[in-house]
Amino acid sequence: MLKRVGAIGVLGAAIAVVAATALSGTAAARVAAGTVSCKSAVTVGFAYPQTGPAASLGAPQSDWATFAASKWNASHPVKIKLVKGDTQLGNGTSHAIAVATAFSNNAAMVAVSGPAGSQEMQDTATIWKNAGLAPVSGSETRVQLTRAQGASPRQTTPGYFFRTVPNDGQQGDNVASYIKKTLKSKKVLIIDDSEAYSTGLRDQVKAKLLALGGVTVNTNHISQSDTNFSGVISSIPSGTDLIYIPWQLPPQAQNFYTQLHAAGKTITMFGSDGTDDPSTFKGKGSYVSAFPYDPASSTVKSFTSHHGGNSETFGLPSYTSVLVNATAIQAACKAHANKITRAQVRAAVAKVTLTKAQSLLGFSVAFLKSNKGKFQGPGDMGGTAGFGIYKIQPNGSYKRVG
Repeated sequence: MLKRVGAIGVLGAAIAVVAATALSGTAAARVAAGTVSCKSAVTVGFAYPQTGPAASLGAPQSDWATFAASKWNASHPVKIKLVKGDTQLGNGTSHAIAVATAFSNNAAMVAVSGPAGSQEMQDTATIWKNAGLAPVSGSETRVQLTRAQGASPRQTTPGYFFRTVPNDGQQGDNVASYIKKTLKSKKVLIIDDSEAYSTGLRDQVKAKLLALGGVTVNTNHISQSDTNFSGVISSIPSGTDLIYIPWQLPPQAQNFYTQLHAAGKTITMFGSDGTDDPSTFKGKGSYVSAFPYDPASSTVKSFTSHHGGNSETFGLPSYTSVLVNATAIQAACKAHANKITRAQVRAAVAKVTLTKAQSLLGFSVAFLKSNKGKFQGPGDMGGTAGFGIYKIQPNGSYKRVG
């Protein structure tokens, strides 16, 4: 993982998010309805954790987003310019709110990639909608962002949120089936980190395991600020043969693994996509659900060769998110004589389709316009979108096993 030095920014653009103040209703409407010229680089916001507990996940997202913008600009007539904002995922959502407000006030900005965490989108959805912006996230997986479950309300408005990752319904079912059918676990402990992303996956995996039958499921909780897990580890029920941790902070997952083994407990751990960071979470024998991708792709190879041999795969959907926005902007520019509005870009995003080779994710991208199946709704991807299962090898590398 590359280290970050200096101010937030890329391609000469920068933003300082300190104490952004929301515009009045009239001013916000004026900004949302304003036109932007396509004859100079069009501004796309990128909201991600540059600093804070989840910075190790933000780094690959930033690298892939920057790579996407550079690659796009080298081969397309309509150019884009990324403006980055640090949401500090894991330190509450106040920074994400500040970024959303600052981006909304930026009259030059017509599209946004990110934010990174489901709780961040949950708490900023109204800001984005009021500003006429539709974030395209490369890592927010909570089902309720696009589709309500049971008594839970949908947390975004159709047409104002899209994602280039499968959601937790798809991830949870895949994980639970692998735990039951392949690992043949009999007694599972699920430990959530009390955040929206984590509790959603907890509920999904638990429900699926119980539906499959033959598995006892216990639950416990931590917070994203915890560093000492001795109490949780000492209370692990006897006979537990797998611990599922749907967490967002890879350093915390590694810390838990280290403390678990120090306590003489070699129980198999299974992390969610939020722990997918080979530079940080290296727990030998553990499993991680993550995005499938084609390592033979020339684009992936090019990125890897320019980043010290590290493919930083957690950031792949952020590349795809930027590509979606760039494609939509170019389409809107063509359709509206090189003068575009946020509304026109939103409409174009909904129509973007990318092939499997273009997306890099192992599946094509085409956003749903209505509910599909049990979990997916408008803004989700249909088709073959899904997660892969990876096992951490003795040298810390991740090998796909499912």
